[in-house]
Amino acid sequence: MIPTIDKPCIRQCCLNEKDVCMGCFRTFSDMQAWHKVSVEEKTKILDEAKKRKEVHHLGLKN
Repeated sequence: MIPTIDKPCIRQCCLNEKDVCMGCFRTFSDMQAWHKVSVEEKTKILDEAKKRKEVHHLGLKN
């Protein structure tokens, strides 16, 4: 069986001025590439999205 990671979409899509989804915190390009990238790349995307979410919830600019 091929390992995979489900996309983190929570169906609250709204891109900010930096093309980051305010629902899952992936960039638009991350979303477009999701089905084409490896599990390792998806893990990186999710790590970056988590950082963006934390920064957003702290009210910091990144």
